[in-house]
Amino acid sequence: MDFLHILALAILQGLTEFLPISSSAHLILLPIIADWQDQGLAFDVAVHVGTLSAVILYFRKTIVILSADWFSSLKQRQSVGDSKLAWAVIFGTIPVGLAGLFLGDYVETSLRSPLVIAITTIVFGLLLGWADWRGKRIRNENQLTWHDVLFIGIAQAIALIPGTSRSGITITAGLMLGLTREAAARFSFLLSIPVIILAGGLKIIELIESNLVVDWLALSTGAFFSAVSAYICIFLFLKMLDRIGMRPFVIYRLALGALLVWLFI
Repeated sequence: MDFLHILALAILQGLTEFLPISSSAHLILLPIIADWQDQGLAFDVAVHVGTLSAVILYFRKTIVILSADWFSSLKQRQSVGDSKLAWAVIFGTIPVGLAGLFLGDYVETSLRSPLVIAITTIVFGLLLGWADWRGKRIRNENQLTWHDVLFIGIAQAIALIPGTSRSGITITAGLMLGLTREAAARFSFLLSIPVIILAGGLKIIELIESNLVVDWLALSTGAFFSAVSAYICIFLFLKMLDRIGMRPFVIYRLALGALLVWLFI
């Protein structure tokens, strides 16, 4: 991989991991459109580490509070401070963990086609627009019930299908449940932490078992630029979200889906 290849994929991963436009779709499509060789498993691990470090750094104070309250709730066997939100993040991760365990191989082998990505990009883009339009936007993430968390967790599991967008479908679910845009995005980003850890952990295991020769310079470069772009993306997205809404992302998804239909179908 040359520097341009590394830079483009790293920045693309950092931006699309947290915007509601699907990182997996873009990482699959860019090498196809640019006629690049597939970046490989090791690079995927590196850029996931980059995005993970960015979201942990951005929410570091929240994570410290959630972790402390969660451990206190275990010790006292009752809700403490923000422990309910910490439990919600854990509980909301279970559906995607189970789906990945039982359906991961099928998704990897059968659903990574431009046609699937085109359909999911358009369909879930329209659903995002509808949820943003119809959502009441009166609740925050601390007001989620366990049924709400289960609903968002199941939605997140659907994002295993390329083109759906993990952040997009969880924000959509949050908006449908009456969360404000910022609350839906914050909960989506907090949910991303265990998901990226799980996905990255599985890729690391695969990498170790594959005995591949690793280009550490390329991986560290990819991780760095992925982290920087992801951090900037999170900061700007949350800052501008109430002003711009979801319409720009819906329009982008519809345009991308139409382009894919034109190019590959």
